[in-house]
Amino acid sequence: MSKLQLIATSAFGIESVVARELKWLGYEDQLIENGRVTFAGDELAICRSNIWLRTADRVLVKMGEFEALTFDELFERTKALPWDEWLPEDAEFPVDGKSVNSKLASVPDCQAIVKKAIVEKMKQRYKKQWFEETGPLYRIEVSLLKDRATLTIDTSGPGLHKRGYRDLVSGAPLKETLASALLLISRWKPGRELIDPFCGSGTIPVEAAMMAANMAPGIKRDFSAEKWPQVPAGLWNRAREEAVDKVKFDSEIRLHGSDIDDGVLRLARHHADKAGVSQLIHFQKRDFSEISSRYKYGFIVTNPPYGERIGEMPEVERIYRDLGAVFKRFDTWSFYVLTSHPRFEALVGRKADKKRKLYNGRIQCNYYQFFGPPPPKPSRESDPAPER
Repeated sequence: MSKLQLIATSAFGIESVVARELKWLGYEDQLIENGRVTFAGDELAICRSNIWLRTADRVLVKMGEFEALTFDELFERTKALPWDEWLPEDAEFPVDGKSVNSKLASVPDCQAIVKKAIVEKMKQRYKKQWFEETGPLYRIEVSLLKDRATLTIDTSGPGLHKRGYRDLVSGAPLKETLASALLLISRWKPGRELIDPFCGSGTIPVEAAMMAANMAPGIKRDFSAEKWPQVPAGLWNRAREEAVDKVKFDSEIRLHGSDIDDGVLRLARHHADKAGVSQLIHFQKRDFSEISSRYKYGFIVTNPPYGERIGEMPEVERIYRDLGAVFKRFDTWSFYVLTSHPRFEALVGRKADKKRKLYNGRIQCNYYQFFGPPPPKPSRESDPAPER
């Protein structure tokens, strides 16, 4: 198999979480940059990373990186890359682009030039002048940052947050990838109780259940590279068989999701059922202020309302004040709250042990982390310290 440079893209702020996941998969040769982790792998790594990564947005093949100050440089250096080793004669290869702080600021022009350069390379290989593009999809991106061009091919197709279980949505749901990042940052483990008191359509509890069952998030979906001759079907079968073999439902799992909206709870139950984890989650209609637990130690991981719409802020601030009372009642628990409200700590009456800037879509948020005391010594081995 080939030695490839692959890129796992991510939302800003969770690159280190993606890197940790890649290390769990055995890919330790990596470089962490803003919004992406570049790692070394082979064709099987394309399959395994797409199927297993919970927090990455996409997996890309890195074709090349170079300085491009003129359109001529962009054309010639793009043409010099081994596109003919990847694109079959009938490949569909649209070109996307972006440019930040670069002399080549016109994205449409950059896209057109890259497309033309690839076509010229294809002409040399296939000895023809026209390509119908009726075959497998190879979505190409030219990304310019401070005059350095990076050329990639997307192996994933639809973003990796599309697990296949959430076909119904309400409002502005949390992306599956971000929900998984919140859980991984918290260092929650299946042996500890987890409550999401603002569960909405169930994304955090469902992602937690999939983690608890060691269920690969991409096990039920397809990827663009499955149709590529460079990544044989046998490799995909091998990666999927590995994922199926690692699913386990024998852990002690205590997951709870609650909300005051019957409609979103119906969606949550539907999503849990479609994901195959409905038996692991207890959903209940309940106001967040009424949550309770018989366990002394546990985790609350949640994404409460932000008050982004006009007129909602007074009610949201009341919710946050009442959430402070919940914190006091669950005084031996750990709390992890994602919100864009700048005065969240003042409203709950407690300073977070740690804050982490994250983006929920385009909304800049803070992930407030309040660390509870460790459980008694016998349980400590199953409860690693929070990420610090």
